[in-house]
Amino acid sequence: MELRQLKYFVHLAQTLNFSEAARACCITQSTLSQQLKQLEGELGVSLAMRNSHGVTLTEAGEALLPLALTTLRSAETCAESINDLKELQTGTLNIGVTHSFSPILSETLFCFMKHYPKVKLNIFYRPMEEQMEMLRRHDVDFVLAFKPNVPLQGIESHALFQSCLSAIMSENHPLASQEKVTLEELSRYDLALPTRGLQARNAFEKVLDRDISALRVHIELNDANMLLKIVRSSCLVTVLAEATINKMRGVVARPLDVPDNAMIGCVHTLVDAYRKHSMLEFIRLLSESVAVRERIASWL
Repeated sequence: MELRQLKYFVHLAQTLNFSEAARACCITQSTLSQQLKQLEGELGVSLAMRNSHGVTLTEAGEALLPLALTTLRSAETCAESINDLKELQTGTLNIGVTHSFSPILSETLFCFMKHYPKVKLNIFYRPMEEQMEMLRRHDVDFVLAFKPNVPLQGIESHALFQSCLSAIMSENHPLASQEKVTLEELSRYDLALPTRGLQARNAFEKVLDRDISALRVHIELNDANMLLKIVRSSCLVTVLAEATINKMRGVVARPLDVPDNAMIGCVHTLVDAYRKHSMLEFIRLLSESVAVRERIASWL
């Protein structure tokens, strides 16, 4: 049994299409069929059935799929471990980032690329729920996001800094002159909110003492950067983590005057997963960045 045969089988099992699987593996359909037959011959079972409706996995194929995925991931881990010995002269680092966390990231990205130009960075911006699924599938090595309201099974959350849930508005907005903003005061103004499922929205709904439909919500967006641009150029107010603005000009953040409005910026990893050398170095640079140190200092 060869790793490439398992790789071909996994692509076929995931696509249930010989043409798509062959294309993903950069081989011909005949080569894919031949390798699958060799694998079936070695195992002594049929793994997939082809008919007029497409491809279906046999019972043996269904049983092999999770084992094949585990084997391929173990092989990748071996290769990554060896690459790490090359002092970050090669390799790839896959990072998941939620939209609200992205302003904290820029400084560290440039610093990492300057020191380790041969390490390729793949950055994925997705909502929290999608990021955690990517982490479980090993599509990303770690996720940068605020801590969820409830612990996630199989995932460790390591705190980097603490921020607070805040009303964010133009520096010329009437609420900008206040130190804090109550929910009653917020209800008097037109809002542009992050969409349901985003962390700031989840945190806001958790502390809200009324139905959100009672608020004057005019816009809902899943992009924190766009929300900030909108409130900077209008009379609308949004609700995000204070850290989201991170030196953005023209907007101010005023903490919501509610109990338990803390939002903790975290690095999320799989429990007991292998930590790449490049990942540990990236997190070190992030923890030492001005953006993170300022967040820490503001809460001391």
